[in-house]
Amino acid sequence: MRLLPGLLFLTWLHTCLAHHNPSLRGHLHTHGTPRCYSAEELPGGQAPPHLLARGAKWGQALPVALVSSLEAAGHQRKYEGSSAATQCPVLRPEELLEADTHQRSISPWRYRVDTDGDRYPQKLAFAECLCGGCIDARTGRETAALNSVRLLQSLLVLRRQPCSLHGVGPPTPGAFAFHAEFIRVPVGCTCVLPRSV
Repeated sequence: MRLLPGLLFLTWLHTCLAHHNPSLRGHLHTHGTPRCYSAEELPGGQAPPHLLARGAKWGQALPVALVSSLEAAGHQRKYEGSSAATQCPVLRPEELLEADTHQRSISPWRYRVDTDGDRYPQKLAFAECLCGGCIDARTGRETAALNSVRLLQSLLVLRRQPCSLHGVGPPTPGAFAFHAEFIRVPVGCTCVLPRSV
């Protein structure tokens, strides 16, 4: 019975805020349901600026920061007619003195740009291991004595999904709701002992 006055107060507060400040009406939801934005509120289908502002630190995350340089390098490779390495390389230390960490590693990897139109940020750099095993530092060649595995980083993203402006029924064309979720992003590779011999 002691909870009843508190619940009544919260209900009254929600009603008063929505009544006295109409701009809050669309932001307050019951049962944790995300707001459904109409097509007019989402120019070009982009997430609302106030939601994107919450992810202002995205640019500091490696999977986001690498995208522009990867796209520039991909454009340069197309222009020059060469393709990115997709096979386990033979390491020659004399050739790798100035190379980046992902190229000098005994578990080398490459990056690719993963694009998802319903995720913000829409483009992320994903690491892909180039070897199933690891490279023997003495021979420079791959050995199955160790395994290459991906290193995963948790990243908070916004996910866009179609919604109904009426709360029920089929999705309204061009209307979207946004919710935050953590995803696991591969950021590099490392060597580990195999699970079985």
